[in-house]
Amino acid sequence: MSGWMSWFGGSRRDTRESARDAIVGLRQQLLMLEKKEEFLQKKIDEEMKKARANATTNKRLATAALRQKKAHENELDRIAGTRLTLETQVNAIESANLNAETMVAMKKGADALKGIHSSLKVEKVDQTMDAIREQMDLTNEISDAISNPVGMGNQIDEDELTAELEALEQEELDDRLAGAERAPVHAPVSPVGVATGRERVTQMAEEDDEEAQLRQLQAELAM
Repeated sequence: MSGWMSWFGGSRRDTRESARDAIVGLRQQLLMLEKKEEFLQKKIDEEMKKARANATTNKRLATAALRQKKAHENELDRIAGTRLTLETQVNAIESANLNAETMVAMKKGADALKGIHSSLKVEKVDQTMDAIREQMDLTNEISDAISNPVGMGNQIDEDELTAELEALEQEELDDRLAGAERAPVHAPVSPVGVATGRERVTQMAEEDDEEAQLRQLQAELAM
């Protein structure tokens, strides 16, 4: 636990340098073991060559060569085990180092988010959004005002136009009624046999004229 805490404390630099130094030392040791393995392998090949050369002529010398070869092989196996241990340790340190660096980066990210959110309150966000909506509404109102046609002169009173139109319609109706009263007595009957307003006025005028003629005829007969 203290090792992890050191990565976030004041000794982080020392810890990183220690990990680097350990990795460098382990890799140097691995290089030395590789050279030792190369040397032993060369000795094994030489002893094997000596054993073959004396296998039939000098069995004692051949046996000694095989015994020496076996000793070198055992030493080679021990070095191989040591190399595996060192390589595993290097990998573990590099992995731990990478994990620690990742945690440092993640902690910096968390601190950055915390700093941002400390000054970014929900109330301020709501106020900002309300201000944005208010400005958008104002923009729409201005756009609507600009898109409407500009009137020339005074504004037109729609009620005044309606009253004037009704007056014209009444005047037209009066002219039609007056024209009906001046129409000829024997006006043609509507084709469908239904009297319109104008035709009814004409028919009434004809009936009044017939009554006047009848009264005049009665007066002449009485004489």
